[in-house]
Amino acid sequence: MKKRSNALIFAALIGLIIVAIGLGFLMGVGNPIPWILIAVLLLIPFAYKKYHKPSLIFWKEEYSVGVKSLDDDHKRLIFLLNQFKTAYDYDTSADFERQALEQLVEYTRFHFTREEDMMQQAGYSDIENHKNQHIKMIAQVEDFVDQYRREGHDSLNEVSEFLSDWLIRHINGTDKQYTQCMLEKGLS
Repeated sequence: MKKRSNALIFAALIGLIIVAIGLGFLMGVGNPIPWILIAVLLLIPFAYKKYHKPSLIFWKEEYSVGVKSLDDDHKRLIFLLNQFKTAYDYDTSADFERQALEQLVEYTRFHFTREEDMMQQAGYSDIENHKNQHIKMIAQVEDFVDQYRREGHDSLNEVSEFLSDWLIRHINGTDKQYTQCMLEKGLS
């Protein structure tokens, strides 16, 4: 809601400056005030970019686990997480928020199943610990989904922050531990 309010404030500011420019030109083209306001108007997008920090996550090669199918899953998870974050950040409709959250949870389950199957095929020795992390994460997300059903939009901030932190930490930590084992078995 805050980002939406900030965007509305910037839009209102731009509208007021445009009206002031028009009124300034009514006093004559030689009046310096509308020219100064035009310069301010041109600077607003730069100020907005500096002020507005997007909460989106972008794929970095350092996130790669070296297994193409799992990297593709991780990229898809980041895309779905960003879609969910956008739905939350800009307070879109409840249907879009719910759909974005459901798609993210559904694809996360799919990915965990694929990852666990591949770890099983590779004979990864720490598979049970990894599965337990997945189980705990899904349980936490299910709690968030229940909270969302009870409380609505305002409960999503915690979900958004949790998923962002968890996903990147999990990819860069636990997931990278199985890379060598999978590559040695020719899995990709």
